[in-house]
Amino acid sequence: MKKILAIMLASFVLLTACGKENNAPNEGGTTAEGTKEITVWAWDKVFNIGAMERASEAYKAKNPDSDLKVNIVENAQADIIQKLNAGLNAGTTKSLPTIVLIEDYRAQSFLQAYPEAFFELTDFINPADFAEYKIGPTSLDGKQYGVPFDSGVAGLYVRSDYLEEAGFKTADLQDIDWQKLIEIGKAVKAKTGKALLTQDPNDLGLIRMMIQSAGSWYLKDDGTTPNLAGNEVLKEAFETYKELMNADIVKVTSDWSQFVGAFNSEEVASVPTGNWITASVKAEASQSGKWAVVPFPKLAKAPNAVHASNLGGSSWYVMNVDGKEAAAEFLKQTFGSDVELYQKLVTEIGAIGTLKAAAAGDAYKQPDPFFGGQKIVEDFAKWTEQIPRVNYGMHTYAVEDILVVEMQNYLGGKEIDKALSDAQAQAETQVK
Repeated sequence: MKKILAIMLASFVLLTACGKENNAPNEGGTTAEGTKEITVWAWDKVFNIGAMERASEAYKAKNPDSDLKVNIVENAQADIIQKLNAGLNAGTTKSLPTIVLIEDYRAQSFLQAYPEAFFELTDFINPADFAEYKIGPTSLDGKQYGVPFDSGVAGLYVRSDYLEEAGFKTADLQDIDWQKLIEIGKAVKAKTGKALLTQDPNDLGLIRMMIQSAGSWYLKDDGTTPNLAGNEVLKEAFETYKELMNADIVKVTSDWSQFVGAFNSEEVASVPTGNWITASVKAEASQSGKWAVVPFPKLAKAPNAVHASNLGGSSWYVMNVDGKEAAAEFLKQTFGSDVELYQKLVTEIGAIGTLKAAAAGDAYKQPDPFFGGQKIVEDFAKWTEQIPRVNYGMHTYAVEDILVVEMQNYLGGKEIDKALSDAQAQAETQVK
């Protein structure tokens, strides 16, 4: 009797467990009712979440008979990084999503550390359909793992009224180098009292933009070896940064709200950054007609420098979990090829994609009254295709933490070559 009871109990427990597993799939797969379900993790409710919501709508319109359910979950970017690392370090994908958004600077740290955790998308998208610079962070060993999403293409947002007051026109800032911009900044400061731009001493985003515009990065082409000492492009970027700071034309800020507040409250004459700042610039409606966007200034001495760079940007990845094929097909039909979807993303949330064909759409060619009728999206799309491709590698932020300290040492009087060689030695010790 005891044996019979034990068998019955074990059978009941097994049936209960199986019932729970079937009714509650992990983060993607098939529900008990047979419906395909994929779960997406992303941050930023308006921008990234909004883009995925529109992609889901576009997919349903194309596939009205599909039973695919797209479950979109908002997480802070830091939480996504923590959850991915925790699950992958533990060797389990049980609690992970089917699709995840990863910032381009961080992508290689996941792909190289956990290559088996991501589903290859080479057969689902054509890398040549996207801006070339996005393929570096989204691929590994010739295999495509990410679907490139938004462009972090940079520009120089300028107050045309301040320039005119100082005797310049927007045309005077077309295709200039940083030395020329510093000269203009001094004249604007003398005439209007306005700083040229802002800088947060703990954020080297400007350095990142400068060096990528010249085809260089903190790491060598292998993506792991620090490239600081002897990096002439990085050296020029550091020297240019110091020249900016010493010219007394920079308003120092310490956080995002101060950064946005500086241009919304008319304290600075320009904002060199990624195109994603457009919505924040336009948030101050009273400034309509006073802004323009010109190409990113280039470094004066770097031989490969161009007037195009990048700051930020992210891409979509499929985890190697149940539902991966459905997720890959979903991305193929939406972010991987849907030109009309990208028109909606530009119009409704201001997201400029990196799918080349999207730039031919009408939404990319519309004049923007806020920017004096300039077709800024068309300009940004053109500059996107000119961004040099670099290997962000695995350690962008770890190396930048070291450089933030050495930048302050350099500004405080430390010799530039010594600062970069010390940073190199520290990076070689800390970055593995």
